[in-house]
Amino acid sequence: MGRPFRRQSERRQIARPSYGGEREPDSHPTPGPPTFVQSARVQLPLRRTAPRNSPGVVRFPGTLRCMHLGGLPVETDVSCGVWISAARRRGDPATVAALLPATFAAYARVFHPAVRYDGDDDIEVSWAEVAAYNGTTAHPLMQWHTITGSWDAQPSEHQAEFWDDGPAEGHLPVAVAARLAAVLSRHTATPGDCILGRWDGFGFDLPDPEQPPRLLLRGNHDVVLVRGAVTDAVRNLAPEPHEQSANLWWPGDRAWCVVTDIDLTSTYVGGSADCIAQVLRTPGLEAMTAAPEDSIALTADTRNPQPRAR
Repeated sequence: MGRPFRRQSERRQIARPSYGGEREPDSHPTPGPPTFVQSARVQLPLRRTAPRNSPGVVRFPGTLRCMHLGGLPVETDVSCGVWISAARRRGDPATVAALLPATFAAYARVFHPAVRYDGDDDIEVSWAEVAAYNGTTAHPLMQWHTITGSWDAQPSEHQAEFWDDGPAEGHLPVAVAARLAAVLSRHTATPGDCILGRWDGFGFDLPDPEQPPRLLLRGNHDVVLVRGAVTDAVRNLAPEPHEQSANLWWPGDRAWCVVTDIDLTSTYVGGSADCIAQVLRTPGLEAMTAAPEDSIALTADTRNPQPRAR
């Protein structure tokens, strides 16, 4: 597993998207069936023949090697994720259903903690604590900017004594991932078989836009897949010194699904009623109930005032 950064802000400053500008708008033409799996073309060194069963082999000088992320081999057949691609396209934009299949019995929103620095220690600060400090209301649709009263990612002078770094965007902190994985491993018949996906646009690696093959997700949120165990959700899927969690993961039996969207500071989980009930009551997980129709937009919070325009 990769070395974590000392500070959240240090990691996020270098782990940023590299599409060369803003991502494409979330638009999908209606004619024709959607294509969910990107075709894989094999690139070969001169006078070498690729094995027939190696569609995800990438080219290195003089040899052929399979790529790894976080020490796990990259999946060359991404069709295992088509059920998620199809479901996300059917979901209403800017709702939980655009992130997770709307077929689970229950859902939870797991809030990424803010951080307060105490010497060499990082102290997790919950959203509920921040809301109470600011006199705002903690509820399932709250947004970080509405409970802090500011669009800034870093605290104002007034709040600096309470928190030093805001919740990680697009990344599930390893301690939180470990707690969540411990719960979810008990709610699947295949805890040793889990697919984990990492967004392909961070710019850490993946210079070839076609190798390895990607699972295509709406809004240019395409992911590269690796296979491991549920407990591998704590792995760093970026090359050191970067740090990046899985953005999407689910077990082989599809008992649940987890998404940490690249633009959000929360993680969403869909699963059975018993599974989600345990997520909601697990110490160290700040989680609230969610639903497929819940808004994930910046304007989702209608109980707390929106900050003034930037």
